[in-house]
This record gives sequence, structure tokens and C-alpha cells, in this order.
Amino acid sequence: MKVVVERFNDMGTLRFQLAGPVGIITISRPHQRNALTKDMWHTISEWTNKLPKKTRVLVIRGAGQDFTAGSDIKEFAKLSPQEANEAFETMETAMKSIESIPIPTMASINGPAFGAGFILAMACDIRIGTEKAKFGMPVGKLGITLEEPFLSRMIRTLGTSRTMDLVYTARSYDADRALEVGILNYVTNSENLGSETLKLCRKILMQSRASLRAVKENVLNPVPKPTAKQRSWVDAADFMEGVQAFSEKRAARF
Repeated sequence: MKVVVERFNDMGTLRFQLAGPVGIITISRPHQRNALTKDMWHTISEWTNKLPKKTRVLVIRGAGQDFTAGSDIKEFAKLSPQEANEAFETMETAMKSIESIPIPTMASINGPAFGAGFILAMACDIRIGTEKAKFGMPVGKLGITLEEPFLSRMIRTLGTSRTMDLVYTARSYDADRALEVGILNYVTNSENLGSETLKLCRKILMQSRASLRAVKENVLNPVPKPTAKQRSWVDAADFMEGVQAFSEKRAARF
């Protein structure tokens, strides 16, 4: 695995690695439960907007025992309300940058994901976690008002009532409950998280890039249905290869 770029200071480290066509962003700030500073959020936006062309899947994970506790509340204590709003806009820019890249994204969740860390996980297309994964949105304890972009990611998966309940009560979901309600797609044990994550990546890499790109775009950005003459159900090159490979009983070469 090649380390492409790393940003670090006394506050923590963000690392981007490339394992073949799999890009991996690792949040490493264990002394603060991987809480993200404003600069770290900005770096995530920068990296996701400039991924190497060969990247076909992006994985976001946390080092140590946490995915991320969200944003650094100690940093927020130094901000005015206006500066805090600007910090949330920086977070939202990072979330949108993850959602807008035309490749599958996956959160590999080794522990708690709270607040903005929960939303970071929800901004990814797929989520795999361990039995130690935990999710919550205790914003009511901090006087934070969630705006539509953050809430829409929760509602998209949980629905309106569950989203309200999670915020109103400040309770959290363990891994089993998260799997039941759709926050997690897969649960594995801590020892196997890395290997199971890469196994999922390999399955994704076997699929047509054009198909996955179109599905992601249409799921996240639904538009009025086009007429039959406007619709395009297949990618010309990948469709021909996929059908031929199926007929020849071999793996497709996309």
C-alpha cells in the first residue's frame, strides 16, 4: 500500500493511501477520539476533489478504537456563533464532496461515530462496521440546530420518526440496531474489519464503472423521469463486454 499524501500537526493526522484502485482516507487523532478540526474537514474536501484518476473506490476509516467523534467541540468553544456556522458549512462542503465523486464510497467503522461523524458515515454509499460501532446525534446537549443537509442524510435512511427520536432523546444505536434500521449494511468483528472492507471493495471493482456511476448519480440526484427517447439504459462498451462475458462464462473485463 502506497502512502500518497499525509497531513499532520499537533492536533492529529489525516492520511490518504492508495491500494491499487482503492483510495483510503484514515482519520488518526486517538487522543481526541478522532474528532475532526475545521482544517481536517477542509482537507477531506480537498482530497476527495483531487483523487488520483485510477481510484475506483474510496474508503474512509478511523484509526484506533473510534471512527470519529465528529467535530472537535473544544475547538468550537473558541468560536463565535458566526464562526461556528462557518465551521458547519466547512463540514457540509466535505460531506457534499464525498457524495459528489462519481465512484462508490464506503465508511469502515471500527467504533463510535457521533454527531458530524455519524453524518460523515451517512454521506458514504455503503457502511460496514464492527460490533463496537455506535451511532448518535446528541446535538440537543450542545444547542446545535441541525440544518436540512445533515438531517436529509439521516431521513434518507432512518425515516422521519426515527430521525426525530434519535435527536430528541440523544440516545445511541449499537451495531445490531444500526444494522436493523439500515445505518450499517454489514457487521463483522473487529479483527476482520480491514479484510472484510477490502473484500467488499474487490466485489465493487468487478462491476462496470459506468453502471455504478449512473446508479449513484440517479439515486442521490433523482430528477423528473425522461421520455423513452431520452433514456439510456446501458453503457455501450460495458454492455457489450458484460453480455459477451456472461455468454462465455468468464469474468467481465471492465
